[in-house]
Amino acid sequence: MKKISWFVLLVSVLLLAACSQQKEEQEVEKENATENKQIRMASWSQPITEQTNILADEETKFFKNEGFDLEFIPGAGGGDAIKNILANNADIAFTDAGSYFNALNQGEDLVAIYNIYPQNVFNVVTKEDSGIERPEDLKGKTIGVYSLASGTRENLLILLHEAGLTEDDVTIVETGLLNFAPLMQGQVDATAATDTGLHIGKQKGLDDYKVFEVKDYLNFSSDLFVVTREYYEENEALLKDFLRAYRSSAEWMMENPQEAAQLAKTYAIDGQDIEQNEAIIDIRNRSSQQSKAEHPLGYIDLEEMQHAIDVYEQLGLIENKIEIEQYVTNDLLP
Repeated sequence: MKKISWFVLLVSVLLLAACSQQKEEQEVEKENATENKQIRMASWSQPITEQTNILADEETKFFKNEGFDLEFIPGAGGGDAIKNILANNADIAFTDAGSYFNALNQGEDLVAIYNIYPQNVFNVVTKEDSGIERPEDLKGKTIGVYSLASGTRENLLILLHEAGLTEDDVTIVETGLLNFAPLMQGQVDATAATDTGLHIGKQKGLDDYKVFEVKDYLNFSSDLFVVTREYYEENEALLKDFLRAYRSSAEWMMENPQEAAQLAKTYAIDGQDIEQNEAIIDIRNRSSQQSKAEHPLGYIDLEEMQHAIDVYEQLGLIENKIEIEQYVTNDLLP
């Protein structure tokens, strides 16, 4: 009887040890899986100050704490970011709304999952003594844009459209990224730019100016996170984790702009001037805020987006009528 008891006890101990080992192995496997979530984010730009919340993850660990090994893929425009996800060179595109609209127009099946900058950051700037008091006064004027394929031209056309004008009513010239010099030198009557571009223009000596912000006439997203539908359908849980990490990082940069400005010096290619970093981060923090208080960070306003893409069609920037609700979701928001 004693031998049987010892035998039962031995078997019980062995079973408990086996179960314990199996549980430990499962926990290790789970931990390894969490630690090895690979995700590739294609950006419209080089690593710049306004993206410090992403770039400085080695320090802040918002993505790392969600188990992500995040790869930042630089680009030269929103179209580059879109091309990278279509070619499977990246998983998520950080792209502008215009490039997203153009891809949908070409028949690509993409899904916008997060509104990075809900505020339209584009503007048209003129000198105070130009006699241009309202957008309607731009008729007959010469206006500079970064390039004819840029968001500055597209948003200039939107402003003209909202003022009852067309491209034929003005003369548009390419001035490059440093387009405030021609304005200050009187070579153009006005120039189309962005909020951060205007800040740099002021640093270069621009004064006594008037600004028409496109968002006052048509406010819609400047930048979005976009994925292919196939990737969306196969990776919903992973994308939810990614967006949770991103939103936490965005909130951190809003609450800690000075710390972000310091980190930009290490992680951003344009981050050597800490004072300028603070100004750019402050501008981008404001453009990350929703225009409607009831919407959380990242929410995509379908009504605004539909109006914007309808205007793109009316202006001839796209040819096809697109129902944007088929290509947008807020279901992954944290």
